[in-house]
Amino acid sequence: MLLRKPQVEDIDEGALEVHAPKTAAAGVKAVTVALERGLAQAGVARTVRSMLRVNQRDGFDCPGCAWPESITGKRKPAEFCENGAKAIAEESTLRTVGPEFWATHPIAELEGRSEFWLGSRGRITEPVVIRPGETHYSPISWAEAFELVGERIRATTPDRCVFYTSGRTANETAFLYQLFARALGTNNLPDCSNMCHESSGFALNPTIGVGKGTVSLEDLHHSELVIVAGQNPGTNHPRMLSALVECRKNGGKVVAVNPLPEAGLLAFKDPQSAEGLLGGGAKVADEFLQIKVGGDLALFQALGHLLLAQEHRNPGTVVDRAFVEAQTQGFAEYAAARATLDWEATEAATGLSRAQIETVAELLIASKATIVCWALGLTQQPHSVNTLKEIVNLLLVQGNFGKPGAGACPVRGHSNVQGDRTMGIWEKPSEGFITALEAEFGIPFPRKHGYESVETQHALEAGEVDVFVSMGGNFLSAASDTEHTRAGLKRTGLTVHVATKPNLSHVAHGQTSLILPTLGRTDVDDKHPGGRQFVSIEDSMSVVHSSRGRLRPVSEHLLAEPVIVARMAQAALGEGHPIDWRAMAEDYDVIRDHISRVIPGFEDYNARVRTKNGFVLPSPPRDTRSFATDIGKARFTVSPLEYLTVPEGHLILQTLRSHDQYNTTIYGLDDRYRGISNARKVVLVNPQDLAALGFADRELVDVISVFNGDERRAESFRVVAYPTARACAAAYYPEANVLVHKDLVARESNTPGYKAVTIRFEKHSAG
Repeated sequence: MLLRKPQVEDIDEGALEVHAPKTAAAGVKAVTVALERGLAQAGVARTVRSMLRVNQRDGFDCPGCAWPESITGKRKPAEFCENGAKAIAEESTLRTVGPEFWATHPIAELEGRSEFWLGSRGRITEPVVIRPGETHYSPISWAEAFELVGERIRATTPDRCVFYTSGRTANETAFLYQLFARALGTNNLPDCSNMCHESSGFALNPTIGVGKGTVSLEDLHHSELVIVAGQNPGTNHPRMLSALVECRKNGGKVVAVNPLPEAGLLAFKDPQSAEGLLGGGAKVADEFLQIKVGGDLALFQALGHLLLAQEHRNPGTVVDRAFVEAQTQGFAEYAAARATLDWEATEAATGLSRAQIETVAELLIASKATIVCWALGLTQQPHSVNTLKEIVNLLLVQGNFGKPGAGACPVRGHSNVQGDRTMGIWEKPSEGFITALEAEFGIPFPRKHGYESVETQHALEAGEVDVFVSMGGNFLSAASDTEHTRAGLKRTGLTVHVATKPNLSHVAHGQTSLILPTLGRTDVDDKHPGGRQFVSIEDSMSVVHSSRGRLRPVSEHLLAEPVIVARMAQAALGEGHPIDWRAMAEDYDVIRDHISRVIPGFEDYNARVRTKNGFVLPSPPRDTRSFATDIGKARFTVSPLEYLTVPEGHLILQTLRSHDQYNTTIYGLDDRYRGISNARKVVLVNPQDLAALGFADRELVDVISVFNGDERRAESFRVVAYPTARACAAAYYPEANVLVHKDLVARESNTPGYKAVTIRFEKHSAG
């Protein structure tokens, strides 16, 4: 193994290999890949030390997904998945990016590199800067870097400053970061949630009074029926597979709804069981509905129609009348809208037969405790908010809130993306939150809404941003409309990237740009007067727990995120500012004390977060079967039938991750479950659609997207025959993000339409 030495070669798209897709996830291969990646990057000692502590009660929270751990039962020795192990290997790596790297590689060269190549270089060891007219980043001291940030912020107005946040940011950092932005005078706080689960919040808040899920891990284990829609847990939340298998062992049923027959939806080889290591794996889904992209609204409307039809035939057998009458409003209007159904339109929208849908309806009717889980496959389309409201309708009909094994389960992606929002990372803060901040800190804070991610793209392109600060993340590659976003970032006066490793956002830099290297989740944070510090995380099911890094950082020049934020605030606002930034940077207990007095549910924060399992935030729908909406009840809604249609000769494209990546971080080039390796510029297309369009398997094409008369082009992709839903296609992001027009968004939430791109193919011409 080439310990400490990154792969030199960049991606050779001509090396594409295609094999038959897998029919089960995990198993022995997942274990060997996890170990190989860890040993190759971090060596034996660091790999063992980190793996033994990840997601354990006295360890650190995995920097990957937000899937929860048990707070009641014993945890497994290996509380991580293959992709979690890859995330840890990337962060605990001994590969480093120091001054010699930046001196050797000019921006002109780095612009032609892939995310994979850049990320594989290693951890950034010290702050660097690039100024107007320069061709390379070069070292800068921390003091000079903070002085530069403060100078540029003071030279402009708050509304021309933007503070972007990655989901990986811990609660303490997130609270400090939003406090800095608001003390400055702006709510320009876009974050990665704007691009993923924003639609969930816009659907759940007005209907059930909370924008989060209403279930626990134990609820999943004991549910009678779990519907998993628009989600690929085998790659994106692999530990969820254990929960689904446990549900089935306890007598529950699982229904998977997805445009691709993903391995993790079919079977799971648990590497911590004899059956998983030696056998064919445990079945995951009792029913698999291969739905067309964008057809979920029609499906959930049809299921609602069938439930109400059964209730009409046999009153009292389906609808939880007592719950509906006491705790909801709008049922009569909903029932009237679902009284009839256009089955021809429903089948056209979903690509499913009436019999398939009726089979799932029968499971729903028989279930007394149902959970519906979803992820980005449902949140990134123009009608996403209405789709999710239809899920809420379905759950309300049978009273699936506030009882064991039942509820809504939006499965968040990045670790602590949910906690960031709880801490106030939101461009549309509530009056209650701002009032509480003012009471705590004694200064006024802005109420005018700021930019979210798509509005930030527009502001960047219009030249209306002077300072863009990124707390982790990779805005260029995460955002839609890549080339327009790139141009906007380059137009900015100052870009500041708090980061652990290089990425393409660092290359598409502003006129002046800083990269400020920070500690990761796995790193010990002990450069404080009071000694070692810890942070806290909120998982996808509202459990808040501590996270303590264990590894010695690869460079003595790294600073912790709260320290970086506090020192930027001191530089921008001055030493005499009423908020004591220094105290919070030196002792995170001070931050948590402030949080405990500002955010409901965090009372006595410092004591409760130090308990063995942390604590669970309150959820009225789950805890008391009550709903804190504006009407004091849960709300049924009525939406028209809507689905995605395309002109003849076109397909609907969805972007997705490979199995060898997490968000914009590319770990490797082996999408093992789908049988795609060594290349990323591929488009998966049903073989019948390929034939109808006149293209051959593996043919080189240009992909053209069409939106409101505008076209976007991605050149030199290979079409791969794959068992996708008919009339649909799939491609990896961030490579395919160039095709997603920034104005293609979900109504209400403004989430980019990554799962709703109308495309056609043209034969690629080398000339």
